Amino acid sequence: MKKVLSYILSSIFYLFYGILLLIFHGLQWLGFNLGKYKGHKLAVDLMNCTLTYLLYILGTSIKFINEHPIPKGVPLIIVSNHQSMHDICPIACYLKKQHPKFISKIELGKGIPAVSYNLTHGGSVLIDRKDPRQSLAAIRDFGKYIEKNNYAAVIYPEGTRSKDGNPKRFSENGLKMLTKFAPSAYVIPVTINNCWKLNKFGMFPLEIGVKVTFKLHKPIKADSMEFVKLFEKVENTIKNAVV
Repeated sequence: MKKVLSYILSSIFYLFYGILLLIFHGLQWLGFNLGKYKGHKLAVDLMNCTLTYLLYILGTSIKFINEHPIPKGVPLIIVSNHQSMHDICPIACYLKKQHPKFISKIELGKGIPAVSYNLTHGGSVLIDRKDPRQSLAAIRDFGKYIEKNNYAAVIYPEGTRSKDGNPKRFSENGLKMLTKFAPSAYVIPVTINNCWKLNKFGMFPLEIGVKVTFKLHKPIKADSMEFVKLFEKVENTIKNAVV
């Protein structure tokens, strides 16, 4: 019975998901062309929060655990494990006041309504994982960008989603580049739990009744320790909190 219900609710979810992407693509275009950055951000914030709430159709519960104040007036580097495409919008919605920007693979910059437009017009960075030189140069400029504007950079050092919840190896290059060119930033490790279960059957059907948690750990001043120690601390903090 649960599997049948998951097929029904997943169909409803994807129907509204597709419609909303088309709607928010248009709203982003209007926002960007009429209100530039502020207009575009308004549409993106609404999109991310709406797509987060859409998960409730599947009986998903989403909980953020944050026992530490988020530093204000400084750039942030959000470092997180990655379990599903559906863990992106909740982070963007929760941190909307911090102007989150994402490091994303270049393939996502084309062909996806709303998503591609946001990545190419909203200040995020697209990297070609087959071209290390392009990737590092793009992240370098991205670091300067968040340092100048006190925005938040979101990076998934695993590079790809974990299909079973077990974290993959963390790559240090992206975070190293960000901390070098955004030296006043605070690094906030984030641990995501159970989001992978939404896709345990693949893209369809989606699992129902999943309890997803996002735990924000204590912020760390990027230049407060050597990078090797910082990277080790961030990786261990995130992985040790994975259930």
